[in-house]
Amino acid sequence: MPLFASDNVTAVCPDVMSAIQNANIGTAPSYGDDDWTKRLKARLSDLFECEVVVFPTLCGTSCNALALASITPPFGTIYCHQLAHINTDECNAPEFYTGGAKLIPLPGSNGKLSAKGLQDAIIGKGDVHHSQPSTVSLTQSSESGTLYRVDEIQAITMVARHHGLKVHMDGARIANAMSALAVTPAEMTWKAGIDVLSLGGTKNGCMGAEALVFFNKDDAQMTPFLHKRSGQLLSKMRFVSAQLLAYLSDDLWLKNAAHANAMAERLSAGLKTINGVELAYPTEANEVFVRLPRIAIEELERAGFDLNEDEVVRFVCAWDTRDKDVDKLLSIVEHATST
Repeated sequence: MPLFASDNVTAVCPDVMSAIQNANIGTAPSYGDDDWTKRLKARLSDLFECEVVVFPTLCGTSCNALALASITPPFGTIYCHQLAHINTDECNAPEFYTGGAKLIPLPGSNGKLSAKGLQDAIIGKGDVHHSQPSTVSLTQSSESGTLYRVDEIQAITMVARHHGLKVHMDGARIANAMSALAVTPAEMTWKAGIDVLSLGGTKNGCMGAEALVFFNKDDAQMTPFLHKRSGQLLSKMRFVSAQLLAYLSDDLWLKNAAHANAMAERLSAGLKTINGVELAYPTEANEVFVRLPRIAIEELERAGFDLNEDEVVRFVCAWDTRDKDVDKLLSIVEHATST
């Protein structure tokens, strides 16, 4: 069973599915000229407390790659954490979409960049023989399930500004981060120095919907053409925008994220009480990273759990994770380690 393997394995949230069905009536203008997409742009401007430029996309990889291509020249350098999704899981899409920009993966404790680590890594500005420092990309929440506090984001963006770099946020799980830290969308993004956001929906209840959000329209001058060229300017864009409208209405995105976070905390708290089990990272959002005895891993696999296993096992909770699902996993691990 794929339970806990990822937050991509879940069903579509009922409110989002209803929105898709409601959009599936009659005709509507194509290529984003529909009413749903116009209302989405207005909704996001309201949420972020500023006028934003929005491009709906189908998946996180395309959203990240388009964001980076919009703000990074082909000869540019993109600094990111070594575990960042753009570095480990996007099949060179950022390099392809930017036309050759170079990713520079950096170390950092608990899956996060630090301002000092970034400062020490920025070299070669103005040197014609060197790729040019251009962009920083942060992942919120990180690929280790940890969170950048607002002051950490501000410290990193201050370094970026000093060197004339743009800052991108991969917000595939930004709702989980916002819920956990109790901050507003604006506080976590442009007020902290973020230039462009990949706003995730698919992992938190949407069928397939992300939004590329620019906080400065000048950064998006090339994006309409990149959006089309990448195949992300859908003719029936209303079905993507309808998902995001429902997702962002009545705090659904935050409610879903808060539930996922609570399930992860329940799981993490239970695992910490079991002998031989060790958390690899602090549990701060909806992911739990843990070192398990081999006997526990084997027992979970026999029970049908699809484990994302390396040296550390990752368990991911989602908007529809149930208490009994968590308790079943805990009981299997506890039984395995006690025999």
